[in-house]
Amino acid sequence: MGSIVLSVLGISVEAQVTETQPTQNGQTWDYRKNPTVAAITSQYEGKYITTKTSLTDADIFPALGKYVSSADGPALNIVLDEQSKGVIWIEGLSQGKIRAILRKSPATYKIPAQKTESGVDIPEGTLIYDKENNVLNIITGKNYNSEDPSLAFAPEPEPEQVVVKTKNQSSKTKVKTESKPKTWTWSGTKLVETKEENSK
Repeated sequence: MGSIVLSVLGISVEAQVTETQPTQNGQTWDYRKNPTVAAITSQYEGKYITTKTSLTDADIFPALGKYVSSADGPALNIVLDEQSKGVIWIEGLSQGKIRAILRKSPATYKIPAQKTESGVDIPEGTLIYDKENNVLNIITGKNYNSEDPSLAFAPEPEPEQVVVKTKNQSSKTKVKTESKPKTWTWSGTKLVETKEENSK
């Protein structure tokens, strides 16, 4: 039994080889300078995959950031909710801070009907950030269309005129015009931060 233990220990000591070992002439042997190893590794030079940097919240949720209006409106700041990453807060509006919920990635949000901290009632709406064109569009007063959210920003057709006749035919005919829904819109571009600003 003792001889078995000694032989196992001897094998394990021989198996522990360091990267560099002294040769018979006193020089150290480095496996990285071995021509066979060099021939194999040379086939893969330049083909190594670099490690990707971790994505930030701004990469995952491109709607986050600061915006300037295209029509002298208020500047906005969109931030991520601390509790739920599917919720953003739109700051800077005269109505107060409003909430929007992510419906289609990466940047299509439904604005649910809500009351702001200042007590202003906000009707349902839509927020879409177009990353390619760097444009943010917001509309309230029109319900969110789950099939095609961009339809909320399509111009409203002219209201139809409905003729209402009174019982007394001798009286004048009244024309009733269907009113358009009261909407509120905001459009602007995102302020792109430079690397110098990010390093501060």
